[in-house]
Amino acid sequence: MSIVLYGIPNCGTVRRARAWLAGRAVACSFHDFKREGLRPEMLDAWIAVLGWQPLLNRQGLTWRRLAETERARVVDAAGARAAMLAWPSLVKRPVVQWGDGRVSVGFDETEWTARLADAP
Repeated sequence: MSIVLYGIPNCGTVRRARAWLAGRAVACSFHDFKREGLRPEMLDAWIAVLGWQPLLNRQGLTWRRLAETERARVVDAAGARAAMLAWPSLVKRPVVQWGDGRVSVGFDETEWTARLADAP
C-alpha cells in the first residue's frame, strides 16, 4: 500500500500520525508543505473529494494570526482555496492519500486501523 502523508513536520498531529504508522511498520512517504509547497491541483482534488470545510484549520495559530479581513474572505470554496494556497499551514493536518486512492484529513486511530485492515 503506497501512502502519502501531507503536512508540516513540526505539527504535533503529524508527528503522532507518522509515529503511529511507523509503529505498525506501515511505509509512507511524507510531503512537507513548508519545503515542497502545496500544488493548486492537489488542493483542488482534495476539495472536490472532502469539501473545503474539513480541510481548513480554523483552530490553529496561522488562522488566529490572519487579519480579520483575510478571515472574512473565507466564506466559500474559492476563498478557502485562496487562503490555503497563500498559507499552506491553514490546511488541517495530516492529509493522507491512501494506497487505494481515497483521501482523509486528520488523525483518527480507529479510522486508520480500519483503512489498513481493508487494504489489499
